[in-house]
Amino acid sequence: MAQELADKALAEFSDTGEPLTWAATTVTAGRIEACNKLGIVPTSIDSTIAEVMHRTTYGVDADPVNILLGALKCAVADYTACHLATDLSDILFGTPQPVISKANLGVIKEDAVNIALHGHNPLLSDIIAQVASEPELIAAAKEAGAPQGLNVVGICCTGNEVLMRHGIPLATSSVSQEVVIMTGALDALVVDYQCIMPAVASVAECFHTKVITTMPIAKMPGAEHMAFSDENAVECAKAIVQQAIERFKSRNPDKVCIPQESSTAIAGFSAEAIIGALSKVNAEDPLKPLIDNIVAGNIRGICLFAGCNTVKVPQDHNYVEMIKRLLAENVLILSTGCASSTYARHGFMTSEATTKYAGEGLAAVLTAIGEAAGLEAPLPPVLHMGSCVDNPRAVDVATAVANKLGVDTSQLPVVASAPEPVTEKAVAIGTWAVVGGLPTHLGIAPPVLGSTLVTETLTATIKDLLGGYFLVEPDPDKAATALLAVIDERRADLGLS
Repeated sequence: MAQELADKALAEFSDTGEPLTWAATTVTAGRIEACNKLGIVPTSIDSTIAEVMHRTTYGVDADPVNILLGALKCAVADYTACHLATDLSDILFGTPQPVISKANLGVIKEDAVNIALHGHNPLLSDIIAQVASEPELIAAAKEAGAPQGLNVVGICCTGNEVLMRHGIPLATSSVSQEVVIMTGALDALVVDYQCIMPAVASVAECFHTKVITTMPIAKMPGAEHMAFSDENAVECAKAIVQQAIERFKSRNPDKVCIPQESSTAIAGFSAEAIIGALSKVNAEDPLKPLIDNIVAGNIRGICLFAGCNTVKVPQDHNYVEMIKRLLAENVLILSTGCASSTYARHGFMTSEATTKYAGEGLAAVLTAIGEAAGLEAPLPPVLHMGSCVDNPRAVDVATAVANKLGVDTSQLPVVASAPEPVTEKAVAIGTWAVVGGLPTHLGIAPPVLGSTLVTETLTATIKDLLGGYFLVEPDPDKAATALLAVIDERRADLGLS
């Protein structure tokens, strides 16, 4: 079965002439029909990406709408790859279940060998998280002068991966990754790829921190490269830990300054974990409690927060201000990627946050589910669903609800928001959210305003074609107001008050 699945997964990258399985089997029939009408159903991940890169080179596609259709098709391919990666990661390392951990810079320990895992590939990082608990390595760290042994922390989405599967504390998100080095207590920064600032190696030169790259496509001057492969994973992980122990011996106590700020974070709400919690309320029909409370208005709607942090606005400000408003209006929050890091560090992933921020209806629902699950406390008002690659987990929940109700995801009171988008993958994820029928808020205007036609197509015309569309609003309060209006519009269309 494993071999058959692996072959099927690899086939998604080759053009078989058939719609991609991971897309066609995980969305509603309405989404498939809408994509077919627009001719944006990909038959390969690789060839679809190559096609959109080709059509945007000099002298190829000059029709703005046709280029956008290619982008939509590429976004569906990206969704496929994300879903595939999430499923295979869960098979390899385990489907996340709720864990309790800590977040913010205070998770770095002065009296331990500190290793930070940063990037987006969970393969080597998961192995490091495992070997760091081995007695001989802990003993080696203590012999080097670290009484608390080894302390592994996460940054960015690799951090989210090891947080939800191993309870590894989360230090920060991508935009403040250099600050982790500047605590003076980080002994090794282990990176794979994506969202890694090349300047971290220059920052590390001012301290004792060892920067270690592990992927052949992501090297940087000033860092040591330790080649990782499936065959040498355990040996490589142990060698990295040994490097960190050696660097600890060179730590300058005078440069150590660790902000004593940390918050409890309950993380690891995979789609399976959410259904599992709901089954404690209704074992025979787990989705019924969720649907009943949406119908009753106790849950006004659901918003998925995703995306990055950017230096264009104060870090986390838009994220925090938006959900304070949405939670008070009984909107349940799902989060991934750097959004998850934000809410973990600011204390929104705790039972106490439900009492403090959630509206009466939402608080009652989260309390009932938490107590039924044996937590003796409410579920947190923000459900951590993983890394940015894990956004399809939220689609799975929305698709299950839509199929249960016999409607399309484009009709549900579900929206998405990226208050601080930065990267190319944020563009791709936001675009496939729109293809999925979700109104998607952007807190920063994308570079399309030079074309009235493109701007109109992405924010208005596309709504009639796919149900989803982009909504651009930099002001967090106005953005929350706009999303609430969208949720209420969809509730009214479904006959809900």
